[in-house]
Amino acid sequence: MSQPLRVGNASGFYGDRFSAVREMLEGGPLDVLTGDYLAELTMLILGRGRMKDPDAGYATTFLRQMEECLGLAVERGTAIVANAGGLNPRGLAARLRDLAGRLGIEVRIAHVEGDDLLARAGELGLAGSRYGAPLTANAYLGAWGIAECLRAGADVVVTGRVTDASLAVGPAAAHFGWARDDWDALAGATAAGHVLECGAQATGGNYAFFEEIYNVKEPGFPIAEIHADGSSVITKHPGTGGAVTVETVTAQLLYEIGGPFYAGPDVTTRFDTIEPAQDGPDRVRISGVKGVPPPATTKVCLNHLGGHRNEMTFVLTGLGIEAKAELARRRLEAAFGDAPPARVEWTLIGTAGPDPATQGEATALLRCAVLDPDPEKVGRAFSGAAVELGLAGYPGFTMTSPPGKGGPYGVYTPAFVPNEAVEHVAVTHEGERVPIPPVSTTATLPAPEETARRERPAQGPSVRAPLGRVAGARSGDKGGDANIGVWARTDAQWRWLEAFLTVERFRELLPETRDHPVHRHVLPNLRAVNFVVEGLLQEGVSASTRFDPQGKALGEWLRSRLVDIPEAVL
Repeated sequence: MSQPLRVGNASGFYGDRFSAVREMLEGGPLDVLTGDYLAELTMLILGRGRMKDPDAGYATTFLRQMEECLGLAVERGTAIVANAGGLNPRGLAARLRDLAGRLGIEVRIAHVEGDDLLARAGELGLAGSRYGAPLTANAYLGAWGIAECLRAGADVVVTGRVTDASLAVGPAAAHFGWARDDWDALAGATAAGHVLECGAQATGGNYAFFEEIYNVKEPGFPIAEIHADGSSVITKHPGTGGAVTVETVTAQLLYEIGGPFYAGPDVTTRFDTIEPAQDGPDRVRISGVKGVPPPATTKVCLNHLGGHRNEMTFVLTGLGIEAKAELARRRLEAAFGDAPPARVEWTLIGTAGPDPATQGEATALLRCAVLDPDPEKVGRAFSGAAVELGLAGYPGFTMTSPPGKGGPYGVYTPAFVPNEAVEHVAVTHEGERVPIPPVSTTATLPAPEETARRERPAQGPSVRAPLGRVAGARSGDKGGDANIGVWARTDAQWRWLEAFLTVERFRELLPETRDHPVHRHVLPNLRAVNFVVEGLLQEGVSASTRFDPQGKALGEWLRSRLVDIPEAVL
C-alpha cells in the first residue's frame, strides 16, 4: 500500500493565526501545506481594494507569511498551495518571484487563473442585478489546474477563487494520478478538504463541547493523511492544542453545507456516505465516501456595492427597559423627518434582570442599523441625531460608541454559468499556459427529498433540559442563507433526536426562522440533521443587519433551548 499524502492547513480565513504557517512547517513532516484565505466577504474586500489599486486584489498576509517561511518550506520539501491570489493570482505569483529573488531562494512558482468573469459579466448574463454591474464575479474552479501545476513541478501554487476543498483535492489528484472520473477518490479527498478548509475548527475550535477539551494551548491546525483510494485520516501535529475526535470532525463536516449531495466543479460528494471513525488518539479515519459526476453548471460568486450603512447602539439600564427603547426609537425616527434611510432595523439585545447586583446585569442594548444608497443619510446625519438625544432622552442615556460616518456595504448573490463558459487555465512555473477542459461527464443533482418522519420511540419519563445536553451544533452562512447542523452524541440520542427535531420543532425553538423557508436534511451516518434557512441573513454578511450576520451563533442558541429529553438518553 502506498504511503499517504500528508496535507496540512495553515489558514481558514483572511485574518487567521499568522504564525500557523511556521507552526505547521516546524511541527512535523508535511508533503503539502494549504491555506484558505477567501470567503464571499473577502472577495468584496479585495474588490474594493482593487478599485483603489489595480495591482492589488490578493491576500497580502500570505505574502508576509511567505517572506518569513518560504525558505523553510523549500528546505522541508513541502509544497505550498493557497487561494491567496484572490482577484489577482498572476500578480501574487509575480510578487512571490520577486520575494524569492530578493531572499535568494530557488523556488518554482505557478498560478491558476480563469475564475475572474468580471469582464464577461454582461455576456454571461451576470450583470442584471438591481444594483447594477457586479464589483466581482468569480467562478468556483476545481482542482485540476492545481494538479497540472504540481505535475509540472511547481513548489508553490497560488489560485484565485477555487472551491475550498480543491486546495487538498488538487495535490492528491496529482500525487496519485487520479483520472477525471475517479469519482469516489475525488469525493473522499473533497470530504478531507472540507474538514481542513476552516483550520482549527476541525481540531476543537468553536466546538460545542469545548469544555471537554484541555484548552490552555491554542488548537493545532489539521492534517489529512490522504490515501490512494481517497480515504483519509484527520490528525494534527503531536503536542499541539485541541483534539481530533469523531465529533470535532463531524462538526466541521456539517459546516456550511446543504443537502447530502455536495456539488462541486469536479465531483458531487455524497455526504450521506461519509463514515468517520476514531483511529487512535487525535486520529479520525474518513472512509466509504461515494462520488457522482458534478452538475453541468459552475457556481459564481457575485458581489455588488449595495449602498452605505451605519449603526448606533443605545445602552438601556434598570427599570422600564421597553419604555426606554420605545422612547429612543420614536425620537430617532422623528429626527429622520420625511426622508428616512431606505432601511431602518432595530434590535433589542438582552434584558435587565431583577434586583441586579452589577450594572451589567441591569443593562440591555438597543441597536439601530440603517442602510441607504446615499452615504449622507446614514453618515453623521444619522449618528449625530442619535447622540443629540444625550441630554433629551431616557434616564441613564449612554451609547457604546461615538458618532461615525459608517461605510459602504456589499451584496452577495450566487449565480451559475455553463461549465464550458469558464476558461480554467494552469500557468506553470515556466510560464506555459495549460487550458483545463471542463469535465466531460455531468449529472443532474437529485431534487431534495422530504425525509420521512421516523416515529418517536417510547421515551418514558423525561427531563426538561437544554437540547445541548445531548446534541452538538455548528452553524454558518451561505450568502443570505443560514445552515445549522445538529448531531447527537450516541445512537440512543440519535434515535430520539431524528424523530424529535422536525422542521416544525426547529421553527418553534428558533422563532426568528418562522417567516423563512426551512429545509431539513438527515445524515444518519453522521447522526445528524442539517437545517438550511433561506434568507435569514438577508443579502449576505456585509448587508445583513443582524448582530450575528454570519449565523455563527445560531447553533448555540438552538442548543440553549429547553426541551423534554427522555431520562433514558441523558
